Amino acid sequence: MKHFLLTWLGTAFALLITSKIVSGFIITTFTAALVAAIVIGFVNAIIRPILGFLAFPITLITFGLFTFVINALTLWLASAVTPVSGFEIEGFIPAFLGSIVLSVVSSIINYLLRVVD
Repeated sequence: MKHFLLTWLGTAFALLITSKIVSGFIITTFTAALVAAIVIGFVNAIIRPILGFLAFPITLITFGLFTFVINALTLWLASAVTPVSGFEIEGFIPAFLGSIVLSVVSSIINYLLRVVD
């Protein structure tokens, strides 16, 4: 349970940092970041595997680079279905850049959390 909470908080902080780096990727409050982290987790658990399966042929042809597009689409979808205001992605390009920055920042934060734990 402790690991889940730390990962959730780490993802929320990563979302806040990403919103400062990528223009068009908007998160206004920490509460919005917490809710967005939950929604992103659900979208990644439910929708992303389906998209990955359906897009497997094009992912294979592009040597895995289409995975970046899938990540951007799932992030954009998560912003569209988030029930709180304060999390918004203004188009595909901010979603694409945001997914790259978010994965790097999340990886760094999760690594630091594992070192501390």
